[in-house]
Amino acid sequence: MKTHSGAKGRFYITGSGKVLRRKMHINNFRRKKRGETLRLFSRKMAVSPGTVRRVRRLMPYAKSS
Repeated sequence: MKTHSGAKGRFYITGSGKVLRRKMHINNFRRKKRGETLRLFSRKMAVSPGTVRRVRRLMPYAKSS
């Protein structure tokens, strides 16, 4: 099986096997956003459990816990 190249760029697998993603709306209207909001964009968010199964299917060779 091949790894999905779109998923490879969008999702990040931690050492413990958690799937993380980038937050949305990061590049649109940055000047209008509060500094606190912009600082939150630098963090990655955990993917919901239902989506984790789909991501794992797209990335079969990624580390799993």
